[in-house]
Amino acid sequence: QVQLVESGGGPAQVGGSRTLSCLVSGGNFIIQDMGWYRQAPSKQRELVANIVTGGPTTYGDSVQGRFIVSQDIAKNTVNLQMNSLKPEDTAVYYCQTQVTDTSSYLRKDYWGEGTQVTVSP
Repeated sequence: QVQLVESGGGPAQVGGSRTLSCLVSGGNFIIQDMGWYRQAPSKQRELVANIVTGGPTTYGDSVQGRFIVSQDIAKNTVNLQMNSLKPEDTAVYYCQTQVTDTSSYLRKDYWGEGTQVTVSP
């Protein structure tokens, strides 16, 4: 069973930086893409950043130019470097991946449990 484990969440200061990491493990799979979503209280979950393996990256409008997503495919990890943090970046951040099962060749999405980031003055 594929599992995603996020780390790096916690408090941060306005204007500061923080880096989230996510490790994908379990089973035999090929990672198609990896990314981060976030959900603030009373708001819908939104895309933060996505990276296609060997392909393009996509950023949400609100983080474009401030956040950087990177992938280490050899380690099955994806990182999110968050810079120039704002109070509105406060949310639960979820790691997501789409993989191809090498036994069935089926694609499936998996999600982490989420990690809280709180940005304060």
